[in-house]
Amino acid sequence: MFYFSSNRRSFLKFSLAGALSLFSIKPALAKKMSLDQSLQEGRLFLYNVHTHEKLSVTYRNQAGEYNPAALKDLNWILRCHYSNETIDMDRDVIEYLNSIDKQFGGNNELHIISGFRSRKYNGILSQEGHHVAKHSLHTVGKAIDFFIPHVALKSLRTAALGLRCGGVGYYPQTGFVHIDSGNFRTW
Repeated sequence: MFYFSSNRRSFLKFSLAGALSLFSIKPALAKKMSLDQSLQEGRLFLYNVHTHEKLSVTYRNQAGEYNPAALKDLNWILRCHYSNETIDMDRDVIEYLNSIDKQFGGNNELHIISGFRSRKYNGILSQEGHHVAKHSLHTVGKAIDFFIPHVALKSLRTAALGLRCGGVGYYPQTGFVHIDSGNFRTW
């Protein structure tokens, strides 16, 4: 006889993951499950390099419940620094960032170069010759550019690639790694 010591939600996730793997289906839910950190709190320590603001926040508890006030704080620190516009950042990109942080011990000061980027600011960057995508995932709150001061950029890139949770851009000349919650791809 087979016994489960987990709760119903864990059983359902396990069952769904098994069924999906049998059929080689990889929908967004499978990606979300690969980012699931329900055994640990979702906690981040961020520093915005443009606004010089810091935020230490627990945005998700161990049961997987999100804290709306903490998510609002994350949206603010990840806002477009040019216009001060905010957007509801995609939870998958937040979880992706958290998963990378945890690979380096967790509670690292993550230096944010860019989170949400307004379409106007994205256009300005493009006109100035910066290589930004016209339909950048930054403009819909699904991308973050960051670095950790005491972690080699190559190591951050390797950690992000290992998770295979979305796009990974490597910018060693400007000193950051890009992650997004789109399809897995690299550049």
